[in-house]
Amino acid sequence: MTPRLIALWAALAPVVLGAASIAQLKSDVSILIDNDLQGADSPLANSGVLFLGAKKTFDQAQEACETLGESLWSPDSDANIQSSLDYLVYQKRAKKSSKFWVAPHSSVARSLSVSNGVAQEDGSVELPVLCTQTAPFSNNTAQDTAEQWQVSVEANNENLIGFRDRNAFRFLGVRYAPEAQRFGYSKAYKGNGGDVSALEYGSQCYQSGSGSEDCLFLNIWTPYLPRPGCTKKSNLKPVMFWIHGGAFIGGTANDQTFDGSNIVSRGDVILVAINYRVGKFGFLALDDGETNGNYGLADIILALDWVRENIKNFGGDPDRITVFGQSAGAGATRALIASPEAKGKFAAAIPLSNLGGLSYGTTYSKYLTIPEAAERGGNDFAEAANCTNAASPVECLRDLPVDKVDNLAGDIRYLVVDGKYLTSDELPLSGDKLDINLMMGITAEDGGPFISYQRDITLEEQEEWITSQGFPYPSNPDLYPLPELDNATMAIDWMGARLATDAEFRCVDQATAAAALANSLVPHIYYYEFDRTYQIPGWPTMDLCEPEGRPDGDPSAPPGYLRCHSGELLYIFGNIEREGLPLRDDVDLAFEQLTLDIFASFARTYNPNPDVAFLKARGFESTLGAIERAGKWEPAVDGDLKLRALDWPVEEGSQMEGFRSLEQCEWLELGLDYYL
Repeated sequence: MTPRLIALWAALAPVVLGAASIAQLKSDVSILIDNDLQGADSPLANSGVLFLGAKKTFDQAQEACETLGESLWSPDSDANIQSSLDYLVYQKRAKKSSKFWVAPHSSVARSLSVSNGVAQEDGSVELPVLCTQTAPFSNNTAQDTAEQWQVSVEANNENLIGFRDRNAFRFLGVRYAPEAQRFGYSKAYKGNGGDVSALEYGSQCYQSGSGSEDCLFLNIWTPYLPRPGCTKKSNLKPVMFWIHGGAFIGGTANDQTFDGSNIVSRGDVILVAINYRVGKFGFLALDDGETNGNYGLADIILALDWVRENIKNFGGDPDRITVFGQSAGAGATRALIASPEAKGKFAAAIPLSNLGGLSYGTTYSKYLTIPEAAERGGNDFAEAANCTNAASPVECLRDLPVDKVDNLAGDIRYLVVDGKYLTSDELPLSGDKLDINLMMGITAEDGGPFISYQRDITLEEQEEWITSQGFPYPSNPDLYPLPELDNATMAIDWMGARLATDAEFRCVDQATAAAALANSLVPHIYYYEFDRTYQIPGWPTMDLCEPEGRPDGDPSAPPGYLRCHSGELLYIFGNIEREGLPLRDDVDLAFEQLTLDIFASFARTYNPNPDVAFLKARGFESTLGAIERAGKWEPAVDGDLKLRALDWPVEEGSQMEGFRSLEQCEWLELGLDYYL
């Protein structure tokens, strides 16, 4: 996909010594909120509290809340925090008999019990603490970084100053590498012991005339900050490590589609989103024995190393990292699974909409040699820069102004077999076990945006149109029947989209799963297809990907719509409302909640079936009802290849089925035995 880049306004405050120090607070801090994904418009918007797990006297409790710019939470308020208390019990961080300091009444100290309500309390007793949580919600255009909300965490030999919004602690623009040498591999960064702002996003990596070569930053969202040196491993959260898409020529971790505040708040996980170099800066390969490419992939692995080394300081468990990415990010996730340099550095993976197979998709799953990559674009780039005959072409290219590098000719976006980061031309699907948990899938018409549509195309012209896209033409009309639509051109377009989806997404991904299972690389795989989507704004700007009807589109209205590439992202991250987008019908919110809950469940337990006790403790009744109706999501195993169709309404037993388009994939010569 081509992510939308947003200029994010922030009420920026300077980094000041007044930022609350987690070390000096002498307690872990959790943001607890009943997050239904409706943000400031939610009837539950005021249900947030800060939970301090360290036991304190009443006076110490008041002082701790004041340090955070808050006060003791009042049980006399209209907000209901029972689900947050129930969740503490579920986590075994409290018992039903546990008591917490809350606001006094007429200067008399009070405690709140999980099950027995409010009572007067001796102020010298030491109890955990409930503070107010009044930090405002952020959205896709505004975030408040004022001193009152700032918090500092020591990590990587520096004191990082982040802030909190209503849902999460946010540490933005955290450096994981110094500016790398152009066309060279990045190196680890270590702080100098000082205070460093993590209030603003770092620059995106240079692309399309904007950004910087000094761009190797990551963003962290977390609902929990531990007390340094006093954290039980069981209290650490699973980590979701996000790799953006963008065809390996664009994209940024700063894209608001991927903001992590909702998924970490509702899902009880930590999200890290990273920048990596793209285009020529990330993937130039020349057949010179020196310029070996894969710089962007090396950046991703270096960021993963930073996370493993430092995420504990932000409440994350380095032994429970799930790497996931969409589109080119899925290609990068697949490459991490293949890379010897990433082995053992993550516990699970979710490649979303990985490309492969035919036409444009091929090189995302089948890697070029360095000479092949040079022939495709590196040589053209060197020639356009007049560097071909230089004593060192790569040094000549390093001397160019950054904008000239970006503007010169050269198709440079390919992962290559460099002998270190990638040692084979495909993900090995036989041999040693992968030792990871795997979930994967696509959207139902993922390939829709990857073909060129023609106006007023006729039946007589469709063969020429299909073959011009790099696909074989199905002479048997039963393979790809035209849907019965009043608009003949639209019917042909839909047929083409389904063919492109099989050829570039579905067949290769299903064959990958089949081979991994047949060769016992993994015991099972949770496979899915999205049959409902909500297209992100700005890409691909195709009417076919948007439902007709109602003021904002009606997904149930005929003739339907294509469930296109990137249409799952708003649901997974829970950001429809945060993006200022409308709920199209009375289903969008429930499906958004369900989708986020499924993906977060996989990160927590390596199983997308959310724990019923978790859902009950959190009060997530809509998701609870949906999974009870749908029944258990059974993984694909060797000899029983099945998928979960993700859609709404969720009807009893309706969402498990076998892998799709088997006959079509065989015809495309991308059948289930493709890798066997």
